[in-house]
Amino acid sequence: MLLGAHVSISGSIDKAIDRAVELECTTFQIFTRNPRGWEAKPLAKKEVEAFRRKFEEKGFRVAVAHMPYLPNISSPEKTAHKKSTKSLIQELKRSGELGLQYLVVHIGSHMGKGVEVGIRQAAEAVNTALSQAENGVMLLLENMAGQRNSVGSRLENIKSILDLIKEDEDRVGVCLDTCHAFAAGYDFRTRKAIDETLKEFDKIIGLDKLKVVHVNDSKGDLGSGIDRHEHLGMGKIGERGLFELFHHPVIRPLPLILETPVDSRGNFATNMAKLKELYLRERL
Repeated sequence: MLLGAHVSISGSIDKAIDRAVELECTTFQIFTRNPRGWEAKPLAKKEVEAFRRKFEEKGFRVAVAHMPYLPNISSPEKTAHKKSTKSLIQELKRSGELGLQYLVVHIGSHMGKGVEVGIRQAAEAVNTALSQAENGVMLLLENMAGQRNSVGSRLENIKSILDLIKEDEDRVGVCLDTCHAFAAGYDFRTRKAIDETLKEFDKIIGLDKLKVVHVNDSKGDLGSGIDRHEHLGMGKIGERGLFELFHHPVIRPLPLILETPVDSRGNFATNMAKLKELYLRERL
């Protein structure tokens, strides 16, 4: 059972583990640095040692890093693409230092130049990063929500990127975000719809490439293209759909990580409680 949430590194990076333990997570996700800037100080040896020690002491096996917000590996603009690729290399190396298993990256935007351009740019960034960060960290491409100019909203886009990976292709997989997929037109509201969505994923990409799931309900309707995460059971996917998803044999063993809102209606603690309740509820 690998259930968790995105936790803060505020104070020092090892405090993320304290927060994950407080939430009763069995897995978790972090930014390795401030996600709103381009530059980051190198990880201090003491920080890395504290993080690794706590990780082992608390019995975690799998944890995930997430790329910061600014990089766009699909950018057609030369300077932005170069900076984004550099950031990707840095984050792969930092994730390796911390002993994390996965690094998730949003595929990004082609900025009006066409999805094929974005696909080529994303693949180039991934190939470069893998060649310069030769560690055991697996890079996971996260599906997009169907926003204007996005690359990776369709499974076919992700497959096209994977087909262009020539540098250690076994180190590249997929992180499926349920809100993004639903907003892009992939249904999760019933057992039948989930079966069909995952069969399509298997046919196009292969379920062996699916490594992590971001479990978020959706404020937007099916196919809306709206990237707005919602509390579990309060959105358009709904409690029934999430229950069926968490009981699907493909999804159930994977790390399931919350990126739900924090507002007057709930927080990570309330969503962790709902995630566990749905995951452990018996299927009739």
